[in-house]
Amino acid sequence: MTVIDIIVLIVYFGTMIGIGLWAMRRVKGQEDYFMGGRGFGKLLQTFAAFGAGTGAHEPVQVGRTGWTSGLSGVWSALMWLFVTPIYWFTAVWYRRMRHLTLGDWFVERYNSKALGAAYTLFAIVFYMFYLSTMLSAIAKFSVPLMGVETLWGYELKYILIPTIAAIVIVYGVLGGLTAAYWTDLIQGIFIILLSILLIPFGLLALVKQFGDPATMGIMDGFTILHQRVAADNFSLFAGPSAGEFPPQYIFALTLLALVGIVVQPHFIATGGGSAKSEDEARIGLVVGNLLKRLCTAGWALTALIALALLAGNAEIAADPDRVWGVAAREILGPLNLGLVGLMLACLLAAMMSSADAYMIVTSGLVVRNVYAAYIEPDATEAKCVGVARMTGLIIIVGASIVAIYFSNVFGQFKMAIELPLLFAAPFWIGMVWRRANRTAVWMTISFVAVVFFILPIALPIVNPAMREDPSLTTTTQIVTTTRVREATPVDVAKHEAWETAVAQAEERHADDPERLAAVLKSIGAAPPKAVIGEPITLVNKTGGASIFWTEGVVPIGDSELETVSETEVDGVKTLVQKQTGAMQGKGNFNIDFMLYHLLGIDLGSVSKATLASLRLPPRVVMPFVFLIVVSYLTPRDDKEKLDRYYAKMKTEVDPDPEKDRAKLEASYADPTRFDDRRLVPGGDIEIMRPGRKDIGGFVLSIAVCAAIIGLLVWVAQIGS
Repeated sequence: MTVIDIIVLIVYFGTMIGIGLWAMRRVKGQEDYFMGGRGFGKLLQTFAAFGAGTGAHEPVQVGRTGWTSGLSGVWSALMWLFVTPIYWFTAVWYRRMRHLTLGDWFVERYNSKALGAAYTLFAIVFYMFYLSTMLSAIAKFSVPLMGVETLWGYELKYILIPTIAAIVIVYGVLGGLTAAYWTDLIQGIFIILLSILLIPFGLLALVKQFGDPATMGIMDGFTILHQRVAADNFSLFAGPSAGEFPPQYIFALTLLALVGIVVQPHFIATGGGSAKSEDEARIGLVVGNLLKRLCTAGWALTALIALALLAGNAEIAADPDRVWGVAAREILGPLNLGLVGLMLACLLAAMMSSADAYMIVTSGLVVRNVYAAYIEPDATEAKCVGVARMTGLIIIVGASIVAIYFSNVFGQFKMAIELPLLFAAPFWIGMVWRRANRTAVWMTISFVAVVFFILPIALPIVNPAMREDPSLTTTTQIVTTTRVREATPVDVAKHEAWETAVAQAEERHADDPERLAAVLKSIGAAPPKAVIGEPITLVNKTGGASIFWTEGVVPIGDSELETVSETEVDGVKTLVQKQTGAMQGKGNFNIDFMLYHLLGIDLGSVSKATLASLRLPPRVVMPFVFLIVVSYLTPRDDKEKLDRYYAKMKTEVDPDPEKDRAKLEASYADPTRFDDRRLVPGGDIEIMRPGRKDIGGFVLSIAVCAAIIGLLVWVAQIGS
């Protein structure tokens, strides 16, 4: 990094801290600190939703999958696209709650302070591990941009993570949600820059390196891109590894995201609860998330440009997670305009814009649903804000410690994104069905915790023999596809980069065979050796995944591959094999697949993506079924409190607090005043008939989603 890059970073960090000090003077009470006084308009709501929903790991994740899978790799992040239209409805819910935290909602809906405390505990665990993955990711991705592995004798993460944490603490803890939203506005602009900055400079670099700058312009970079990269890399729904994201997998992940996202604690703020009115809530949440989907398209195009330009880079061959950092360094660094520092600031913005919102919302839960509920109910507003600031500091520090010292960050990330299932069914069912009650909710939370989080660990400990049970150690079939196509310059460069990466690893770890073996495993098998224009044989092997064990199975004694079938269609040969012999399961037990096992369904012939898809329905559907059944078997909650709650949720928010209170009092006095608008008159279903604005906004959101897919397909054809 040059001096100008460092100056860019210092200015960025100084601006964030300055905003925190400015916002601190505006905080008078809890509503100011946790919700910014509910005075945010469309612009700030949009960038709050955009910033909180965009993590630093996402552009780099798309960079990696785009590098390995072509344009179809965009689905590693674009799978959230189909959830976005539903936000048009949920944003209204969060605003009509009129609460400071989602814990408050659980307390009110189910008349239980203990549920608010339980939700707070979930939020702390969820965000400490979730934020730790972002902190770890930003440290790793900064290495290529900063050009150093160590600083002052320490590994870079030991310096960078505490520094980032300290800056987030200063502006977030001091200024509350107001500071977070204003910094999110700035950071959102930075994230947009992150999404597009490398595209024009990358295309120009392609022209400079592989074309004629005197006669060719920036658009000719697309032509060179297609000349260097194989055609199958430009398909949105097919490609070298498109099997990773088939339609059923995208549908399953969309369902999981839809069910779980609504109970992530920050959604009550960024999802609409801090907006002036319902319109600001809706527009901010939907537009902010659609803006993110557009940025995802930019990330995918950047990955393809990097593939064409840097396929021969040994650093990326050794670790594709570094695509983004290496591309920024190699494309922007030579310009010496401070753009490398700007790119690092953009990556930091993507992380910090999420961290500040998470920190403030979680500290609000601690104050509202633990401190004020159980420790000091009569605490003053100033005292509550002070406790919130201390709590926010603890959360960020805790996440930093986990990021630095935890050994399996990715494993904890996977656990974190499924933790919301604990509270998902009680939220969705409680929102629309008055028969759901407190007892059923506690039993559902216990059911989910035991079945999906405790039993997978406990069962193999209690019954070790199950690890060698032949019916539980089966694997999916191994499918090997072989096809021949003409070699491209990228194919040649990839093989050369692989050879260089292997040679560097062997030299660096010559005295440590175990470390060398691990590094060579991460580098992977050699790409085919190629000559431009001549045929190359591409072999892709999938399957062999353990169905019931998280860390796979290992053979006990001899193991062989038995051929199931061999076919050839349109020049693509497919060999299907299955593994035979005694096996032993490793890791935790995948209890999700027991339902299929008990029903006699053989999962051995499904693909890896289909297997992952089938894991989700039991995990998503069973809590809903359980809650509904138990609700019918247990006593109803207090009718008067339910009438009051549903009357509030049917009362449209007025931006004027005094007028809004008057409207609420009228609803409380006559809880049946909106019954003529119910979709199902009478009974326990509390769903209102959608109006023109509801239907119009939902349809328009779907249309924009379709337009984003169309944009990706169109961009992929430029220069072909």
